[in-house]
Amino acid sequence: MIDLLVAGGGPAGLAAAIRAAGLGMEAVVVEPRPAPVDKACGEGIMPSGVAALAALGVPVGGRPLHGIRYVAGPRSAVAPFRGGSGLGVRRTVLHSALHRRALELGVRIVPGKVAGVRQEEDRVTACGLSARWLIAADGLHSPLRRELGLDGPPAPVRRYGLRRHYRVDPWADFVEVHWSRHGEAYVTPLGDGSVGVAVLSRERLPYGRHLAAFPRLAELLTGREAGPVRGAGPLRQRARARRAGRVLLVGDAAGYLDALTGEGVALAVATAGAAVEALAAGRPEAYPARWQRLTLRHRLLTAGLLAAARRPATARLVVPAAHRAPAVFAAAVRALQ
Repeated sequence: MIDLLVAGGGPAGLAAAIRAAGLGMEAVVVEPRPAPVDKACGEGIMPSGVAALAALGVPVGGRPLHGIRYVAGPRSAVAPFRGGSGLGVRRTVLHSALHRRALELGVRIVPGKVAGVRQEEDRVTACGLSARWLIAADGLHSPLRRELGLDGPPAPVRRYGLRRHYRVDPWADFVEVHWSRHGEAYVTPLGDGSVGVAVLSRERLPYGRHLAAFPRLAELLTGREAGPVRGAGPLRQRARARRAGRVLLVGDAAGYLDALTGEGVALAVATAGAAVEALAAGRPEAYPARWQRLTLRHRLLTAGLLAAARRPATARLVVPAAHRAPAVFAAAVRALQ
């Protein structure tokens, strides 16, 4: 019998399988899409995420990121990272590195989808495979979360994300977050002579109309070769619990708040590792509390920023406030590291 069955071969699922293999567990990942898998995301990895990937033995090439800059018109505020750099890296490059490391460690990756989960006292069975434990890492709109009855109520305010790559030399070594009353634009310098620009908003509009809300940014991108637009949302997803018997939820499947603070990869790797370590220790009941602790700062800071972004009158004050209180802004960024 398999030790660990992982539903979903994105960063959270592959990180869980890699950690399990490192602890001597037999892990099988079930993923319907061929590698490398792309996704609409900001593509910036916080320093904590870079360190977590290194601990898994996953070398990732990309552009070093030295901090975060908030921008609104001519005004800006900068918060450097402390004690290490982040990375700007295309999602497909990150996925390839995780996929390669999993195979090196003997993780079996099979095509398919996990559904029809049946739990018994000592095992869980799905898609013709039996394992001692199942980790659900099947994404933002997790079918397993829904199947297990763990979907929370829908969020009253829905936000969506759209991402596009532009062929232009990055003009900074910082992630830039441009603010407007319509939403935010998240600019990540990448390691291949391009930038990724993700727009986040409650308004469901074509990408070009979103970008027009940031005229200074739009001017930098005008006439540049642009890739296809990828989308995601609604971003806010609630989970009633992170464990149901022999099934543990990790990554976005465990619940997701927003992409505004750019911690998706770092949290995916951290929660995946925490779940596997709880299973290896024979204490699966400890995982939900560990998840709460690992994600607490992210949830508090992101909720605060979203509250400000929700109203145009307060959204326009975010960058001026960060500009006038750089120490507070820097402390918030360090908390997210």
